[in-house]
Amino acid sequence: MSRQNVAGPFEAAISDREGAAPSSARIEVESLDKRDIRTLARDPQVRAIAPVMPIALVRPVDMEGHQPEPEAAAAGPTWGVEAVGADVSAFTGSGVTVCVLDTGIDAGHKAFSGVTLVQKDFTGSGNGDKQGHGTHCAGTIFGRDVDDTRIGVAPGVTRALIGKVLGDDGSGSTDGILSGIQWAAVEQNAHVVSMSIGIDLPAFVRRQVEGGMPADLAASAALQAYRANVRAFDALMEMIRSREVFENGSVIVAAAGNASRRQVNPDFEIGVEMPAAADGVISVAALQQPARALQVAPFSNTFANISAPGVGVVSARLGGGLVSHNGTSMAAPHVAGVAALWWEQVLTTAVPATTARAAVVAKLLAGATTNGFAPGVDPADRGVGLVQAP
Repeated sequence: MSRQNVAGPFEAAISDREGAAPSSARIEVESLDKRDIRTLARDPQVRAIAPVMPIALVRPVDMEGHQPEPEAAAAGPTWGVEAVGADVSAFTGSGVTVCVLDTGIDAGHKAFSGVTLVQKDFTGSGNGDKQGHGTHCAGTIFGRDVDDTRIGVAPGVTRALIGKVLGDDGSGSTDGILSGIQWAAVEQNAHVVSMSIGIDLPAFVRRQVEGGMPADLAASAALQAYRANVRAFDALMEMIRSREVFENGSVIVAAAGNASRRQVNPDFEIGVEMPAAADGVISVAALQQPARALQVAPFSNTFANISAPGVGVVSARLGGGLVSHNGTSMAAPHVAGVAALWWEQVLTTAVPATTARAAVVAKLLAGATTNGFAPGVDPADRGVGLVQAP
């Protein structure tokens, strides 16, 4: 393998003091050759080394009858808020800190009135949302009512972290999302982190080919890079879990991905994509609501942990008002919002801080329901069922 094939930007998740609180853990980006990699791999403080890979937002899917047009939604809760039971829950997410790692946020939207937004840009394009994706996701998690329509699952959240890990063109890199997770979970002590993004494997292959690498070698390099990034995400998740002996811990939720095409062929199913596939991340499938029973959306990737409404989801639109979108990107914020409700419930009980995150995850998964699904829905596609609020 030539030097070109292994050199370039690499990311390393590093813990300064093994066994200590991981507040000193850091993500570093360096240009490394094979000798550098071998040297770093022998360092016990280096937890993972992986090539930087492109990431992209899990883009909303156009579906017949569910086009992303501006909505004049009926007064009352959206079907997603009702489906997860947030409209009848005694909890609102009060006292819970939520983080959205996405394209930023339209901070001036009335859906976020009264919310303290802590923004941090990991892309170099500056704070703010030019795509509308992060704004829509944030609205589903903690948005206030807009024109008498309840869009937020946890509208009692008053502090939200907005990590812009995708630039104004909707793209980013794995070092940015790893840094964003660390910022939210370790530095800001977020209770819930929501991500509707995925590693862009085709873009990685394309870049290698455009750089002069043969196609078969580019595909092999992409698979190696993907595998190394899985290990990097797993290492970071392990470090985050280890801090539960010092802090409350973080529940991390991610969209499963929209690559399946069941409408083309029932067997055209793609597994959960990274970072949703990382160890300890709660992956979310998308549900649609036909006339009588819940179905898994045809685009929703399989083997997710849990499912939530992801078709015809009305939430905050960039520039004001509401818009309907479809995708696992829309489903994941429902689960993040419900996680915030469970956090509030756990924080008001006598659950020790060192077991609080585990208690929230257990309640989140055990509280899901399989009622209301159409006959024949594959458990592998819907996970443990439709997420339910406390």
